[in-house]
Amino acid sequence: MTLSRWPASGRFLAAALLGTALVLTAGCARNRGDRKELAYVARDVETLYTLAYETLQREQYREAALIFDEVERQHPYSVWARRAQLMSAFSHYAARQYSEAILSAQRFLALHPGNRDAPYAHYIIALSHYEQIADVARDQKTTQQALDALTEITRRYPDSRYAADARLKLDLVQDHLAGKEMEIGRFYARNRQWIAAASRFRTVLTRYETTSHVPEALYRLVEAHLALGIPEEAKRAAAVLGTNFPGSEWYEKGYALMQRHAPAA
Repeated sequence: MTLSRWPASGRFLAAALLGTALVLTAGCARNRGDRKELAYVARDVETLYTLAYETLQREQYREAALIFDEVERQHPYSVWARRAQLMSAFSHYAARQYSEAILSAQRFLALHPGNRDAPYAHYIIALSHYEQIADVARDQKTTQQALDALTEITRRYPDSRYAADARLKLDLVQDHLAGKEMEIGRFYARNRQWIAAASRFRTVLTRYETTSHVPEALYRLVEAHLALGIPEEAKRAAAVLGTNFPGSEWYEKGYALMQRHAPAA
């Protein structure tokens, strides 16, 4: 059976088996970020899986991941082992152990690429990258990884519920990456490295044309082209700015800049 009960991040799959909850063994670890194993205590597969699921229900996510891993370790060829792999990935995600969640989901996909739950494994990977997106002042490697993973979901599974959510999240990811380009472009502009600055602002227009940074990028291109002594290019950028964002503060600033430095352009 499957259960849908994770509103913040989408559906997760679980098998709700009948059984008696058992006490966790002393080997269960709570150390932050550590990947530990449980002390080996032989259990039948249904009892062990039920223990893992009930631990997850109690929101003891790290412990649940360990027990789901134990299902696979003790019963590697059972149908429960495949389910436990995916549930381990989700448990790590819920515990904010994103690297472990990604590894677990990738392992599931490597072993079961055609499984019906493969879209969800891809979704866990995408969410794990997405949740780690840093502010624009920091390296955006994780943001790019989130972009790639979310795009992969929309490409592979365009009609799934995961694709619908991925499309919403892609907007924020794109905005972060555009913000990084803007930050670098502004740095070059402050240091009067106008060619490098213009290159960054053009990147925003060509790669991230649907983001909130486009009006400023157009204004910054006006500024850069005027500084480089090519008023005709500045005029083109100002015209695009005026056509698409006529009421924005960036158009007003761009218009004022053109009037001050290239009124005849």
